[in-house]
Parts: sequence; C-alpha cells; structure tokens
Amino acid sequence: MTDPGSRPKPCLGGPETSAQRPPDLPTIYRSEFAYVWKTLRRLGAPLPDLEDLAHDVFVVVHRHLGDYDPARPLRPWLFGIALRVVYDFRRLQRNLREFPRERVEPVDAAPTPHERMEGMEARALLMKALDALDLDRRAVFVMHELDEVPVPEIALALAIPLNTAYSRLRLARADMAAWIVRFRSAERRRDD
Repeated sequence: MTDPGSRPKPCLGGPETSAQRPPDLPTIYRSEFAYVWKTLRRLGAPLPDLEDLAHDVFVVVHRHLGDYDPARPLRPWLFGIALRVVYDFRRLQRNLREFPRERVEPVDAAPTPHERMEGMEARALLMKALDALDLDRRAVFVMHELDEVPVPEIALALAIPLNTAYSRLRLARADMAAWIVRFRSAERRRDD
C-alpha cells in the first residue's frame, strides 16, 4: 500500500512535469481563489460584480480542466480565463442600461489607520491608472508588472504573437507613464 503523503503534489503556480495529473477543481479553487479575485479586480471588474465574475471564472475552469496542460504554469492559464470573462462582461455591459453605482474599495487589514489609508489611496490610484489603459494592454501589463509573468508565458496564455505581447507591454508602460505625468501636473495645479 502506498503512503498517501508520498504522492506528488501539483505545483499550482509553477511548472509541473508532464507525468503529473492536473489538479482537481476544489484544489484549484482553494489555492487560487484569491489570485483570481485580485486578477479580476486589476482587470477592472466592478466590485459589485466581482463575486459573480469570480464564480464565472471557476465555471470555465471546471468546463475546460481537461484541456489544461499540467506541464504549464496554472496562473497564466487562469489569467487568460479571467481576461475572457472580463471581456465578455464588458461586451454585455454595453447592451445593458447602466445605473450608477458607488465605487467602494474593500477595507485593508493594515495594522494602523494611517497605513490603511495610504494603502487604499495607493490602490485607488493604481486602479485609476489601470482604468485608463486599453484592456488588451492592461492584461499584458497586469500579468507582467504585477503578477511577474514572463512575456513569452503571457503570449501563450493570451494566444497572441510574442511580438504583439512585447508591443502591448511597451505601449502600456508608455500609457502609464503619461498618466502619471498628467496626474502629477493636476496635483501641482490643485496645490497652487
């Protein structure tokens, strides 16, 4: 009889050998839910719809788990699914009548109120800057700059040519730099 503790465990965030089976849905859900939530938020999913969109991501994961190659890292695959869910959500939103919603940021559990306020301001500023990006550029920027995924992996996960991935990253960086310059000049004008 084999010791259950001796079975190889899948490495969810990193490379796996092709001999390993893909992880099951409950394992992926438990280990990657926070990553999916954060990714959806970074891609511009509205906070009131975040829970539903996260659920949609894991429904797609369930449907396509048999297509997942365990030799590839899991997170870029999940990112690609989350991106498509956000694309679909935005496309459907254009057809719906919009009702203004209050934008509420989740409370951070930082130790002091001052640190909590600084963290919230920094996240809100990052979200404003990300909101200014085109979704294609935003996806590459978030994966590379925030999730630290190499550009070749991004190209594979998003099914785009490698040069297109590099171009989108370059353009996103330029857009972010321009946004920061505009923000700082607006801040200076306001302070004067």
